Amino acid sequence: MQQGQPVVERAHPGPATYVKVAVILSIVTIIEVATYYLVNYLHGAIVPILLVLSAAKFVLVVGFYMHLKFDAPLLRGMFAWGMTVAIGITLAMLALYKL
Repeated sequence: MQQGQPVVERAHPGPATYVKVAVILSIVTIIEVATYYLVNYLHGAIVPILLVLSAAKFVLVVGFYMHLKFDAPLLRGMFAWGMTVAIGITLAMLALYKL
């Protein structure tokens, strides 16, 4: 007598993957610091560049170190919904206080 679906094990990355992600995060951080020191050359592009680099780091950290990349779609959706609400509230507060 079978109950439910069989449990499917998903492959998790090994230590080598985490080291690669750490190296990529380090490189992105070095680029962020270099961007800060190139402010005289980048002028108005510094903020968008830093935002994109920060978003890339966020995705890597959340995806690999918080294991969301390997979680069930429902859990990823719950996290994405919470982030969407938090960003929406932040943007609303910034608009409300004209910052």
